[in-house]
Amino acid sequence: MKGLVIGGCGFIGSHVVDRLLRDGHQVRVFDRHEESFRLALAGVDYRIGDFTDKAQIADAVQGVDAVFHFVSTTFPSTASLNPQRDVRENLIGTQQLIEVMLDAGVTRLLFLSSGGTVYGIPERTPISETHPLRPISAYGITKTAIEHNLEMFRRAAGLRPIIVRASNPFGPRQSHIGVQGVVSTFLNRIANDEPIEIWGDGSVIRDYIDVQDLADFCALAGTSDRNGTYNAGSGRGTSLAELLAVMEEVTGREIVRVFKPARVIDVPVSVLDCSAAERNFGWKAQRDLRTGLQATWNWILSLKPSAV
Repeated sequence: MKGLVIGGCGFIGSHVVDRLLRDGHQVRVFDRHEESFRLALAGVDYRIGDFTDKAQIADAVQGVDAVFHFVSTTFPSTASLNPQRDVRENLIGTQQLIEVMLDAGVTRLLFLSSGGTVYGIPERTPISETHPLRPISAYGITKTAIEHNLEMFRRAAGLRPIIVRASNPFGPRQSHIGVQGVVSTFLNRIANDEPIEIWGDGSVIRDYIDVQDLADFCALAGTSDRNGTYNAGSGRGTSLAELLAVMEEVTGREIVRVFKPARVIDVPVSVLDCSAAERNFGWKAQRDLRTGLQATWNWILSLKPSAV
């Protein structure tokens, strides 16, 4: 199979590229810049361009069997700052992607959605894929709209989408500048001996998944013949307070905590039911939180020799 990984130079996409290559697939990558943390991989066809440029996307999809869509020009913490941009670049950009795919006769699309934002405040946990979609953030609203568009194109035009609702992925190669993931952000601040800012009292619970587990599932799902929507998480809830306690054990450093007012966009509890992925794909997250945090910490230290 030849796969196009849009966002393949990013955090999650680069790990999916690794897994596809290990499985013997051909890989083309489309992204707006080269990878930040490693050199280009041998045998990968890299295309640098703008996701919103229809001509560039149309060229990238030529000759591939499946598209893996990991691009998002916003993050959960930034989308609400400019909701119009979020809709323009991500929702309309994805509609444009689907159009050029269908024009090229490419119908297989894996879309990375958000298991942490599309459900909103859950009625029950763990949250299954049948839970109502009630997003309370701009990021979740756009992800939900994209999902509905995929279903429309499936019914009307023969698109074969599979949607992966990921929980909170973390691991090496995740940006640690404060907008993408608390794990990398927190560990980077710890490495720099900086205090940790916590929105609320630390009781917010999230489902953290090692990025390699997520990449394994995305590669497995995208190269399959199955359609539908699947949660991908660890299935275990960890509060921010608990997360920081494990980080202190892993890093051997005492963390200074600075508490700030809770944010209205933060869902109090988000833990995913991933039994459908296990039932239909035989997939289950394998890597535990402590092991993943240790690997991420070691990677961050490798970028900061003075922090050892």
